[in-house]
Amino acid sequence: MDEQDAPAPRAAEPATIAHINPVTGLATDYLNHFNEAIMLLEMLPACPECRDDLRAWTPMSYCDHFRQSGFAGRDRAITAYENADPAARDMLDAVTETMTTLVEHARKAIDNEPNARLSANIAERTAAWLKLLAAQAGAVINGQRTIGADGTPQSAVDRMIG
Repeated sequence: MDEQDAPAPRAAEPATIAHINPVTGLATDYLNHFNEAIMLLEMLPACPECRDDLRAWTPMSYCDHFRQSGFAGRDRAITAYENADPAARDMLDAVTETMTTLVEHARKAIDNEPNARLSANIAERTAAWLKLLAAQAGAVINGQRTIGADGTPQSAVDRMIG
């Protein structure tokens, strides 16, 4: 069989294009929104001018993130989210709301901290917590319904700022 006889490659299924987990109906691409905040927090100690970029980071819901993205599968991702397993969707929303709260608290704390070393410490600790929560959000998206040992993602915020 020569190249002319070879079957044409099949187009990827829409769910594959959108990176939507077929079990939960959720897409990992949403976590890119939080990965941006993590990256800025990690850069802040060595690059204090990143503070303005961190200030400009805007909290976004799952659907808002996809609506504002240039992501090819965004409509599919939004529809899948709306029809997703309610338990997984609620758990993802709880974890990402906690992540948003952490970023917002860190920004305020960094802005109010005149000591660069202490600001860097806040940024580093927050990035570490966000990475743990991003892993947890990824587990939820991928159908591995995990939650913190005490059962609530809010506890991470309490431990972080408490």
